[in-house]
This record gives sequence, C-alpha cells and structure tokens, in this order.
Amino acid sequence: MPSPDQTSTDQTVAVLIAPGLEEVEALAVADVLYRAGVRVDLLSITDSLEVTSSHKLTFRCDALAADIDLSGYTLVMLPGGIPGTPNLKACEQVTTEVTRRVQAGEPLAAICAAPSILAELGLLRGRQATANPAFMQVLENCGVTPRTEPVVVDGAVLTSRGMGTAIDLGLEIVRQLLDEAAVDKVKAGIVYQG
Repeated sequence: MPSPDQTSTDQTVAVLIAPGLEEVEALAVADVLYRAGVRVDLLSITDSLEVTSSHKLTFRCDALAADIDLSGYTLVMLPGGIPGTPNLKACEQVTTEVTRRVQAGEPLAAICAAPSILAELGLLRGRQATANPAFMQVLENCGVTPRTEPVVVDGAVLTSRGMGTAIDLGLEIVRQLLDEAAVDKVKAGIVYQG
C-alpha cells in the first residue's frame, strides 16, 4: 500500500496477507489507516507478492513477510477468511510473532475467524474477545469471555467480528495509535454512518 502523502505519526501497521483471506477485512482497515496518515504495509506470508483472496481477487502486496522483522511494526493485523485463517495459523512466523506480541503487551488486531488463532494458541485465555459468529464457540472453548460488540479491546489486543465491522476495527486502530480527533476526521471523510 502506498505511504500516505502526509503521515501523522511514525507508528506503522503490518497487515499479514494469506491466500484465501477475506480481502475487505484487510483493505478496509488499510484504507482507514491510510486516510488517518498511518503507514500500512501489506505483507504476503507466501513466497509471492501476489495473493489471491477467498473471493478469487488477486492483489499485490508490498513485501514478503519473511523478509521483514515484524517486531518493527507498532501493530500487526490478522485478516480473517477461509482458508486465509488456517493459512495464517500454519505460518510459523505468524504464530511466533503474535505470541511474542501478546506476551509483551504489544498491539495486535484480528478480525473474523482470525481471533481463533490467538485463542487456540492460548493467548486469549481469561480475556474478552470477539470473532465471526461461526468462531465464537472456539473462543469460549479456549477460555475466552466471548463478546458480541463490533470491536473488543482487551489491553493491547483488538478483535472484531467480520467484513461488516472492518471499518470499525480500522477506526479503533486509529483511536489507539492517534486520538479521537483523528477518528472524527476519518469518519467525516468516509461519510461514516455507524
């Protein structure tokens, strides 16, 4: 994703892109952050910059995750989708980084089915989180207090429900990285009605 013409912060976000992802969950969040002046990098977890989504949409990522130190990003975001979520979970770099982030209290976001990765790794035990309705039982089975709000913030972990809440997740990330004024500016710019 191109860097914004004017960045409002030196904080950065990595969106981890796996084959079979739900593309709107990745791109809506990236778009909201771009509008807020936050640099976002779309990082392919494969050995190719081109990744095809669950809806057969192919797009080009900025870099390969394998070539990047993910700890250098302020926040890492996991889009959902099937088979995108299992593909993310099968990537050792992803599971290592999300584990490190949760243990270190560093910002991490996951949407749709992707919070199930965190739950199954035991990273959400005793926390509150949300996910796509089809994955709420996974959260509960892993010791998570399931919530149904569009976005749930528990410490540095942000979770969201799905494609329909992707803009809400993007706005919450803006709130966490910047402030309420930046959120209001983006809302006005995108004619947000929520």
